[in-house]
Amino acid sequence: MIEKHLVLEDIDPVVFYGVSNANLHIIRSLYPKLRIVARDNVIRVLGDEEQMASFEESVESLRQHVLRFNALKEEDILDIIRGHRTKDVPEGVVVYSMSGRPIKARTKNQQRLIEAYEQHDMVFAVGPAGTGKTYLSIALAVKALKEKTAKKIILSRPAVEAGEKLGFLPGDMKDKIDPYLQPLYDALEDMLPQVKLQDMMEKHVIQIAPLAFMRGRTLSDAVVILDEAQNTTPAQIRMFLTRMGWNTKMIITGDMTQIDLPHSQKSGLIEALHILNNVEGIGVVNLDRSDIVRHKLVTRIVNAYEAFDKEHQTKTEDK
Repeated sequence: MIEKHLVLEDIDPVVFYGVSNANLHIIRSLYPKLRIVARDNVIRVLGDEEQMASFEESVESLRQHVLRFNALKEEDILDIIRGHRTKDVPEGVVVYSMSGRPIKARTKNQQRLIEAYEQHDMVFAVGPAGTGKTYLSIALAVKALKEKTAKKIILSRPAVEAGEKLGFLPGDMKDKIDPYLQPLYDALEDMLPQVKLQDMMEKHVIQIAPLAFMRGRTLSDAVVILDEAQNTTPAQIRMFLTRMGWNTKMIITGDMTQIDLPHSQKSGLIEALHILNNVEGIGVVNLDRSDIVRHKLVTRIVNAYEAFDKEHQTKTEDK
């Protein structure tokens, strides 16, 4: 008789054990000669040495399944334990959401973004709201973290005041800045277990910070995403792009129709795209209205505003 403690790393134990420990009951029934007790993310096992080895292998295979698919069903448990095989990931899937939904390219330009990320160390993804630029970029970063091709994820946004002054918002500096970064939190929460996400943030494996906090840093072994880059100044984006370190990939996203800078201030994204247009190792992906994957009204709203902008520009030029 031997005793071992197995730790379920990088996954949500609630998903592994199932609702009311349903998955754990199935696993116990398949290993009747072992005494299995689970608490938090630790499984304590007591029993026969030969069956213990098989159990360890099965638990690791099940853990890998949960890590990949964010789900574990009864048929998955039976398939893995009886045959020690895992389900293949369908082609094109980047990662799975916490609900088990496959996250993958839904348009040709989104697929171009994935391919550009694989082929280049720095990628600019430019397009209107709702084209999945930020969400897909974060999915690629989460995939890199899960596959251990990157040690950390760094997400940043310029804290540009659009209607409200930071100084008048309630709370300390974190409270004032967090609303600007909330879309990044939302995407991460859709792809990683809440407890694991919190742990990663506390250990700085995942870092979310305003652009100003990037100054003076060298970002290595990471996937770094700058969101809403159209609201950077030329000096800010230049500072950010030169933070790149070894084994790092950068994705810069932006929407040229939503520049919140003062009219006298040039967008750093526009200038960067012009200067870096033919630089080897940099990919540029332009998304358009056909790539909008939000509610169908979003496409109509974007179209209406584009028509309004063109009409306004024509009137201005005629004066």
